[in-house]
Amino acid sequence: MTEFIHDNLIVIGRIITIIPLMLVVTLYMGKRAIGEMPVFDFLIIVILGALVGADIADPEIEHFPTAVAIIAIGLFQKAIVKWKISNRKIGKLLTLGPTIVIQDGILLHENMQKIQYSIDNILFMLRQKDVFDIRDVETAMIEPNGTLSVLKKPSKLPATREDLQLWQHTSAIAFPVISEGYIHRDTLTHFNLDEEWLRKQLAEQNIIGMNQVFFASISPSKRLHISLKNQKLHTPPVNH
Repeated sequence: MTEFIHDNLIVIGRIITIIPLMLVVTLYMGKRAIGEMPVFDFLIIVILGALVGADIADPEIEHFPTAVAIIAIGLFQKAIVKWKISNRKIGKLLTLGPTIVIQDGILLHENMQKIQYSIDNILFMLRQKDVFDIRDVETAMIEPNGTLSVLKKPSKLPATREDLQLWQHTSAIAFPVISEGYIHRDTLTHFNLDEEWLRKQLAEQNIIGMNQVFFASISPSKRLHISLKNQKLHTPPVNH
């Protein structure tokens, strides 16, 4: 009986020590590691999957301690969720907050670096939201579960003057022409433009080196839209 209690106390002790360790590591890994789930729920699913998988795959593992562990994890998860709800400070510590990545049509290089999202990631997620030109975006943020939320500019919201066709407008798609200092020469060729034209456009905006440009896109009307590296913009506070 003493050995039975001892074994189960070891199982519970492992749960209590390993979950905080995995939580710290997963928070350090950031939003991209957790997919569509909040970080704590992601940890619980991983632990339960590994626990059950080991129990099924290895007959030498005693079954009863596994059952005790599953029950203990369920109770632990329930207690943490209630704690997060009752204590907002704890909830913030255990949850990744939203991060603004676009403000007033400008990609925020520093914020994207913090959460390890690339230009390609953001452009892909924008296209999933039917946004093909970042100039249409007032604010876009990466949520705690890794998804992108987008607020379009007022003129691009439903039931606008464009929708009523009160004026003629061109396609809303824009094409990347510079990504982190790299020039997409095939895009310039498509528009019958060259690198000299591009550098001249940048010089007119007092931008001398390509290494200053984080992202630039060009519209069918040959209008250039630029996001600079380390560009400081006033972003509204976002609480979670």
